[in-house]
Amino acid sequence: MSMIILGVDPGIRITGYAIARVQGGKTSIFDYGYLPLKGEKSVPERVAEFHTFFADKITSLNITHLTIETPFMGKNAQSFVKLGYLRGILFLLSQHHNLVLHELTPRQIKQAVTGHGGASKEQVALMMNHLFPALGQLGKTVKQDVTDALAICMSGIWVSREG
Repeated sequence: MSMIILGVDPGIRITGYAIARVQGGKTSIFDYGYLPLKGEKSVPERVAEFHTFFADKITSLNITHLTIETPFMGKNAQSFVKLGYLRGILFLLSQHHNLVLHELTPRQIKQAVTGHGGASKEQVALMMNHLFPALGQLGKTVKQDVTDALAICMSGIWVSREG
């Protein structure tokens, strides 16, 4: 079975993403990075940019699966609402392109990549850096967004294989 999985760590300012191909039992990450969404743009402009970016990725790379993390309500309700806009775009794209969608809790993702559901973000990043040494070339401020997206992507692969 061949799969191309997109893992997304959405954020209204920086969104991390990772894309992996699973073919013949072999997994390879072939695209990863981040989408900066400039704060001086309005929220509707950033949401539109987010939509265009991921619609293009899904179409041009023949994505078959999408994995996202379930959100948790932090201290800032406005951030939570804005994150909801981005998640809505991902749900819409998933339906529009007939993608298999996986939503995983932060605990499930941490458990899958570190073996401990209560792992810190730093432990997740350490494991992703161990698995993907080229991440060391990324800037420090975005590294965690990308390592989170890689962890989400890898977790999506493992869940897809189980199901």
